[in-house]
Parts: sequence; C-alpha cells; structure tokens
Amino acid sequence: MYEAFYGMRHTPFVRGIPSNALYKTRQNAEVLSRLSYTAKNQLFAVLIGEPGTGKTSTLRRLKDELPESEYMVLYVSDSRLTPRSFYNYMLNQLGCKSEFLRNTARNALHKQIEIMRSMQNRKAVVIVDEAHLLPKEMLEEARFLLNYRMDSENPLALILSGQTELWDKLRLSAYRAILERVDIECFLTPMDFADTKQYIQSQIQYSGHESPIFTDDAIRSIFDFSGGNPRLINRACSQSLIYGSQMKQNCIDSKSVDIVLENEVTGMSQ
Repeated sequence: MYEAFYGMRHTPFVRGIPSNALYKTRQNAEVLSRLSYTAKNQLFAVLIGEPGTGKTSTLRRLKDELPESEYMVLYVSDSRLTPRSFYNYMLNQLGCKSEFLRNTARNALHKQIEIMRSMQNRKAVVIVDEAHLLPKEMLEEARFLLNYRMDSENPLALILSGQTELWDKLRLSAYRAILERVDIECFLTPMDFADTKQYIQSQIQYSGHESPIFTDDAIRSIFDFSGGNPRLINRACSQSLIYGSQMKQNCIDSKSVDIVLENEVTGMSQ
C-alpha cells in the first residue's frame, strides 16, 4: 500500500522478516546467547516475556542460527496439548508415525533422539511456545521428557516459552519440581528509547528506503505509545506509513503520528 510511494523493496514492520535482518538489542543478544548455550549443552530453559516483546522472533532467530548439520529443532505451539499429542507432534516432525499410548510415544521419541545423537551426531532442541497456556499435567510431562539414563544427562534441550503467567505459575509450590529442573532463565522486556529508535531505523533500512522517514519527535511519540513493545511499534509505524503515503509525506513527524495513534492505532487496540 505504501511501499511504492516510499520506494521500498521489502515491507517493514511485519512478521516474517528474515531473522538475520532483525535488529538485535543487547538484551536480545544476551537471551540468544543463553538459548544457544542451552541447545549446545542440552539443558532446560524458560523464556519469559509479555505479549509482543519478541519471544517468537527470538526463537526463530535461534533456529536459523543453529547449524542444521548439528541440531534438529522441534517446535510445538498448541494450547490444547496433551502429553500423547505432544510426543506425537515431535515424532511426526521426525518423520515417524504417531503412537496411541503416551508411554509408547515417549519411548519412541527417546529412541529416535538416541538414533539421531549416535548415528547422525545431531542434538535435539525442543521448543514449546505459548507454554503459559499449558495445564499442569503437560508441564509435568517436561520432567519425564528430560529423564534419561537415571538423570545422568538430558536426551535433548528443552525450551519453554511463554508470558509472565508461566513464570508466576512455576514459582508456585505445586510446580516446584519443575522449576528445580530449570537450568537457564531468560527474560525479555520492552526496549528503551535508544533501542526503539535503532529498531525503527533498521526496519526502514531493511525495506530498501535510503534515508530516514520518521523524525526524532515522531519516534518519541511512537515510543511513548508503545512503551518499547515491538509489536505495538510495528502497528504504529505501519499505520503511520499508510497515512504518510496517503498525505504524500516523504518525512513523517510527530503530528502525523499523533493523528494516526488517536484515530487508527488506539482504536484498534480497544
């Protein structure tokens, strides 16, 4: 809609941007380093963040950066997961048939992972997204997934990713056994103003536009609205670019952004 007006080759501020084109804050780099360590050493990690702070983008970047010759990444995101469907999801991703019984499915998965480790020299990394929506039974199953060779080693790396409700849940006494197995804790928080500015500029650069479009005061308005939340930044910027192209504005200032926030974005969030 606005790409032609601004001479863009790629659409910025949308999902699906190549992970290597995403702006990496110091916090992003630290979290990614922790998750890479988790994968390398076959540990159990939790990734916690409010909606829109970039959890899934971080996981996508992790998958893209792990060499396929050394790692097999299995991704699951389903709030209706049962232990049996959990194992069968992963078996299917490994090209294996589903099993009817939970224990049979679990044993089949462990067997496939052991074959992958011993014959292909590849490590398994299991990512469970939206984990804050899972029932206690499913979270408990994570402990069984990690049980291997009398607890001497993990058969795989496990990453549970979810909103802050997941962390609140794990800290309850009923979930103590699960929390005690967690090796690595990662927390994503909103960006500060400096990172918000760099994030917006990096998205414009990715689009192929050769010069800044948003003025500093426009970026300040976007930051004040979004609080540094990438998802809200994307929404405000996309709507502002649509408005700017309609008004034939080569440069978008705070006045235009404020009009958009008042009449478009704020209304969408209600």
